[in-house]
Amino acid sequence: MEKKVQWVTVDSQRDGQRLDNFLSAQLKGLPKGRIYKMIRTGEVRINKGRCKPDMRVKSGDVVRIPPVHLDPEAPTVAHRGIQMRLSDALLYEDEDVLVLNKPAGLAVHGGSGLSTGLIEQLRLLKPDEKFLELVHRLDRETSGCLLVARRPSALRRLHQQLREKDQGLQKRYLALVAGKWPQYLREIEAPLERIERGGERFVQVSERGKPSHTRIRVLEYLEGCTLIEAEPVTGRTHQIRVHTAFHKHAVIGDSKYQHDLPREHWKQQGLTGLCLHSRSIGLVAATGHPITVVAPIPEPLRRFLTEHSLDPDTY
Repeated sequence: MEKKVQWVTVDSQRDGQRLDNFLSAQLKGLPKGRIYKMIRTGEVRINKGRCKPDMRVKSGDVVRIPPVHLDPEAPTVAHRGIQMRLSDALLYEDEDVLVLNKPAGLAVHGGSGLSTGLIEQLRLLKPDEKFLELVHRLDRETSGCLLVARRPSALRRLHQQLREKDQGLQKRYLALVAGKWPQYLREIEAPLERIERGGERFVQVSERGKPSHTRIRVLEYLEGCTLIEAEPVTGRTHQIRVHTAFHKHAVIGDSKYQHDLPREHWKQQGLTGLCLHSRSIGLVAATGHPITVVAPIPEPLRRFLTEHSLDPDTY
């Protein structure tokens, strides 16, 4: 279906939303890569000015959307297996938010060759919910706490908390990394840049990249590896994975940033997936009260820690 140039005025419900997400909602079914290209080449404008994907639109902004060819949107089909997992994944809910324990291996949304993801299946599972939007994302291979807004005002409030860094939304991850993590290395500030290599997207430390900051705390030293807590102060793609690999202590099981030989060694120890888990998320509710939600550690990481005489529930 061919569309003409659109001039879309941002309403109050989309105030504060990232431009790339705003465009995804306007152009359902259009691949994210095409959206980024439209922005990069100047086809998309905000108030007639050039823009970037992570810019946040404001109520009253006028967004130019170029003509694009959209294939007829195929209806999202309910996936019984995913929906059964989501039915057991709820960790917390109130009238504003849901916190889910995302299983490893499940993408948070469809796209890039995936016909469906967590958010699409959640909407089908809860047809009476008029508004369900991801507040943030987790890599497909990462498990744990994922925050979903149930109303536009909650999405705006939580995005504001994400931008507040130390005073806002707090995300803490458990990671099992290769080798002995040095105690002195508690703050990693290394700019990150997205690149494409061999048709696959990667992230690397680069002077051309965006400022990126991760806090690290050693929890336990184990044989050949270290259990750490990682707190991403900024929220870049693959941030924890790239920052740890940059310092030669890659997250175990990382198919993008850990070499094949070490990864095979840890598979023999029973660690068959990415050992990165979004352990807890802290936010401020609409009432002003702080809320902290904790996701149980999944297998096989939980079994590995238990076999090494550790109680996973203490972390």
